[in-house]
Amino acid sequence: MEKVKVLFVCMGNICRSPTAQGVFEALVNSQQLTDRILIDSAGTHAYHVGNPPDRRSQAAAKDRGVDLSAQRARQVSVADFERFDYILAMDRNNLQDLQALIHGTQQERLHLFMTFASRWNVDEVPDPYYGGNSGFERVLDMVEDAAAGLLEHIRRTHL
Repeated sequence: MEKVKVLFVCMGNICRSPTAQGVFEALVNSQQLTDRILIDSAGTHAYHVGNPPDRRSQAAAKDRGVDLSAQRARQVSVADFERFDYILAMDRNNLQDLQALIHGTQQERLHLFMTFASRWNVDEVPDPYYGGNSGFERVLDMVEDAAAGLLEHIRRTHL
């Protein structure tokens, strides 16, 4: 069986999308589904290509048992739209940037990540980069909720 491939996307790939990747990897691992689901993250901009996630993202995630240290930022590519089944934007601006890269038939792969959340009535994960530590905690809370919903959706649809 072919793996379900999931790509998380934010602007620079150093805060929100690596956090989502790490949280989702930990969840998938805890459910023993790593052989069934491939997970990655990318940014719509090339600002931080090759850099590790923001130290504040890493610290907040580590406090919850999620290690982001091995990740490195990369920019999303057109090839990602062929490779991934789910391309999950953290906010509307990144969703629009992604929509500008793809063909009509690939639109169904694009989603706002928070549409999979059950406890949050918002559709965007806010960028914590210019704020304090509480923003990174809020991102984790949101990402954990949406990750659980996404995994449930993938189980129902693909596994």
